[in-house]
Amino acid sequence: MSHVISSELLKRFDIPGPRYTSYPTADRFVEAFTEQDYLLALQQRRAGSMALPLSLYVHIPFCASVCYYCACNKVITKQHARAAEYLRYIGREMELQAQHVGGGHGLSQLHLGGGTPTFLSDAELQELMQMIRRHFTLAPGGEYSIEVDPRTVTEARLENLARLGFNRLSFGVQDFDAAVQKAVHRVQPAEQVFALVQAARRIGFESVNVDLIYGLPLQTPGSFGRTLAQVNALRPDRIALYAYAHLPARFKPQRRIVAAELPSGGDKLAMLSASLHALLDAGYVYVGMDHFALPDDALAVAKRQGRLHRNFQGYSTRPDCDLIALGVSAIGRIGATYSQNAKTLDEYYDALDQGRLPIVRGVALTRDDLLRRAVIMSIMCQGQIQFESIELGHLIDFKTYFARELGVLAAMAAQGLLGIDEHGVQLTSTGWFLVRAIAMVFDKNLQVDRDRARFSKII
Repeated sequence: MSHVISSELLKRFDIPGPRYTSYPTADRFVEAFTEQDYLLALQQRRAGSMALPLSLYVHIPFCASVCYYCACNKVITKQHARAAEYLRYIGREMELQAQHVGGGHGLSQLHLGGGTPTFLSDAELQELMQMIRRHFTLAPGGEYSIEVDPRTVTEARLENLARLGFNRLSFGVQDFDAAVQKAVHRVQPAEQVFALVQAARRIGFESVNVDLIYGLPLQTPGSFGRTLAQVNALRPDRIALYAYAHLPARFKPQRRIVAAELPSGGDKLAMLSASLHALLDAGYVYVGMDHFALPDDALAVAKRQGRLHRNFQGYSTRPDCDLIALGVSAIGRIGATYSQNAKTLDEYYDALDQGRLPIVRGVALTRDDLLRRAVIMSIMCQGQIQFESIELGHLIDFKTYFARELGVLAAMAAQGLLGIDEHGVQLTSTGWFLVRAIAMVFDKNLQVDRDRARFSKII
């Protein structure tokens, strides 16, 4: 691939913007949305769509050591006994949820995120899966994934994860360079990761994902190029390539990073450009935003067939189903609502001790929100907008309702990012790499609030 995207375009769109795992985005959630609003949404779900499958997310916040780049909600501790207490409360929350959702519902998707889900012992993971199976049914052919810190697992542990029902793994790698790993306090030899990925293939996991981050301290285009070569040799089924956002005022662990050791903006752009070339030349399909997959992976197939979806875990092949979220800070979606749990363990435990779901904020979507969500997700997942489909689904005249937005898109069309005709909008191959910037055109909240500092940069 000799030309993917010009440096000029990369620089022009090196701006902060949402990742659109939801619309409205989580920064728009309000405390006026309470447990009662959530229960009302569940009541409406039971009345209208009881047969629809569910997605389940469980947040495990614990990590044995801190990674300096991390912006996740986490609890750093070496006291593994804390996990047992947390599981008891997860059990209470699951029981409360099941009372309102109704037991026995099918799950088409399960994801354990963190923190470090593999902070839990094999016995604790088994206990968690038994809880889940008591209240839900894991549908055949579903996606059941877990995030894995390579430093916390062995081949025997991977075999146990497969026995428990997980069929997808995501390994946090970030960078293979030893100096970079030391600078971010996450030392894990490449040989260890290679051995685990090979073991996962032998065991029969359907898909193995590797996370990478560019823009970390001591990274250079040359050093990251060597990491990319190793990743291509590893050949995981999926690759998530993230840009590091240095926001030490918001994320305390990042204060341990030496700002002078961060790569320049130019070097960051060079790393991104080289990554796009290297991964596409190696045969990976660009799924969208920062995700790549081998052509026969379910994610790449879903993109080709127009079946791609997006939720709080990123891109998915599953239909756009409701999401039950368990654990501290976890975000769920039921119908036309989003909700988030308490962000600290003390608040989370206190709510459950009182017999309440630990929901502290959320949002009920307006008609305009639902319309804009449909447009933004169509851009993010299908790379297009079909005017008639949106008009029939939301009873509007697209060109009248979105006259301002279409004017902005016309300028993007002149830059080669998309095409517009009487039937709709279609992103070009170049436009796919800047999909967040195109989706932002339809974000009403950004139109009235130009302060985007709360978001990471697109590049």
